[in-house]
Amino acid sequence: MKLIIVSGLSGSGKSVTLDTLEDAGFYCTDNLPVSLLVDFAKLLSSSDKPSYQNAAVGIDARNESGAINQFDSVMEELRAMNIECEVIFLRANKKSLLKRFSETRRKHPLSDNNTSLDEAINEEIRRLSPIANHADIQIDTTTTNVHQLRAIIRERTQVELQNTLSIQIQSFGYKHGVPIDADFVFDARCLPNPYWDSTIRHLDGRDQAVIDFFQTSQSVTAYLHDIQQFLSNWLPHFANGSRNYLSIAIGCTGGQHRSVYLTEELAKLLLSEQLNILVRHKELT
Repeated sequence: MKLIIVSGLSGSGKSVTLDTLEDAGFYCTDNLPVSLLVDFAKLLSSSDKPSYQNAAVGIDARNESGAINQFDSVMEELRAMNIECEVIFLRANKKSLLKRFSETRRKHPLSDNNTSLDEAINEEIRRLSPIANHADIQIDTTTTNVHQLRAIIRERTQVELQNTLSIQIQSFGYKHGVPIDADFVFDARCLPNPYWDSTIRHLDGRDQAVIDFFQTSQSVTAYLHDIQQFLSNWLPHFANGSRNYLSIAIGCTGGQHRSVYLTEELAKLLLSEQLNILVRHKELT
């Protein structure tokens, strides 16, 4: 079992680090008390679930000082259990941290009516020093943005994202409204409509008679090709930008024929590019 312990100053990127590890297949939990770390590792290491063999734990200054001061003995016990442990500690200079808290208007976990933000940061540095002293990887995020930090974490921990970009492709009918969660919307109302053929009006875009209708149309073929080319060109940019999920909606008037056919065909084309695809037909469910 591999266990990565993520700690550091509030506002330095611990959440981004845990999210990156979770995207790479790690079982992640945040703000675990140091006193429970050994029991947590025992529970996961004794499990036969493959998803528990790589875990990451966030530990921050909300732990009791006494518990953090026992971090040395906790690490010794973990390594005695033959658990591969790695500690990541994130920091940033005080000026940057003060600016981040000011911009987000979030409260520092150690600040209160009697403790200023500046004093809270100083106390956090002191309190977390036992963990910082054990760090295998120390990362200064003073001048690092979210995307750069994710890349650093993947490089320094030698983990890769388990899954490719997940893409939902859904058909819909404009008369029912455009899906509010769609990142890209393609309008297929300009294409030939099987609705006007009474012999296939009652079918939908998954039925063979409707498929045959569309496959004889050059405009439908060209439209599908253009969507595929657009997505094939730009999806890698979304993946490289640390995007994990994308929603694509294709609409026609009623959401029964044109949009359904195009959604099914586009899903087949993108699956051939080894993308993770989810298909949904909004008006057929």
